[in-house]
Amino acid sequence: MKITTTKEKLLNAILMVERITGKKESLPILSCVLIDTTSDITLRATNLEAGIEVTIPGEISEKGVVAVSASILSQTIRSIGGDKISLSSEEGNLLIESRGTKTLIKAVPHEEFPVLSSESGKSNISLSRERLIHGIQSVSYAASPSMIRPDLGSIYISIQDGSMVCVATDSFRLAEKVVSETGSKTSGELLIPLKHALELVHVLEKLDDEKISLSADDSQLVVVGSGTRFVSRVVDATFPNYKEIIPKKFTTEATMLKNDLAEMLRKARVFSGNEMHVGLHVYPKKKIFTATARSADVGEMSDSIDAALSGEDLDINFHIGYLADCLSSIASDSVILSFSGAGRPLVIRGVSDGNFTYLVMPLNR
Repeated sequence: MKITTTKEKLLNAILMVERITGKKESLPILSCVLIDTTSDITLRATNLEAGIEVTIPGEISEKGVVAVSASILSQTIRSIGGDKISLSSEEGNLLIESRGTKTLIKAVPHEEFPVLSSESGKSNISLSRERLIHGIQSVSYAASPSMIRPDLGSIYISIQDGSMVCVATDSFRLAEKVVSETGSKTSGELLIPLKHALELVHVLEKLDDEKISLSADDSQLVVVGSGTRFVSRVVDATFPNYKEIIPKKFTTEATMLKNDLAEMLRKARVFSGNEMHVGLHVYPKKKIFTATARSADVGEMSDSIDAALSGEDLDINFHIGYLADCLSSIASDSVILSFSGAGRPLVIRGVSDGNFTYLVMPLNR
């Protein structure tokens, strides 16, 4: 094998694939990047649950395949000062040369490298790269970090009638983002494990194409764009019928500026201690919307903000993080807090952002 390419293109590709490498000591090949120049200059990596393939431009003098440690390769390429880099195989190992520097990296038998699925799945959909990134980022914080319940540790994506819906829940809160105009009449749904969904976002942010191709079947998701192919397993589980738990009627509503609410919660966080509890006190007749927090170690606070209020008086407690997490996903300057009563869920929406819905359960105290 012998190829010549630029440091920038090579390093960008290595940094993308390095994140997908595995860490299993029993399978050292999973910590490697496979450089395959049999047709194009392609870099591959996999951790058996997700895989990535990145093709970069360059000149191929001799075809071949070599597998080396991804971390050693990335550190080596970072340290090279020259713009042009030559990679070649020498006695089965990888020789890297650039402007007077020469490095030999010991290779691992590439025959052991797992084959990335070449199947593109079914329901091939072309959609906006930015919209997919935004959809996943708008809900990912609401997913459970644990896979004990795979349905709660995943991002649910449903495509129906030209719209894509991204949903996540950890059973304490739920976030739904509707991404309209996918440009596809295909219907389907899938569950992507949270860690793979976040890796997908990182990959998508590195791509140049405005449109990417997404396809899925019962076992995997494949996303293709800008010479990059990302493959992830999908979860074989049923996502909760979340529409049923979103209240249809509300007893109390409060409309306020999003920044005012964010600032109130920021101060409450300081005084809430480790419990991170905040009390909301909504008295429409007195036109009072107040947040209180207290900690034996720090002190206590009580702040009121201007809000348009209606309905019944209510005192209710929440976890501050669960309230604040959703605010960055709301495009509107003002938000509506819709309460369905003591001990029942709160629904938060943007006044002018009908594509995002957030539900949070109160604390039992």
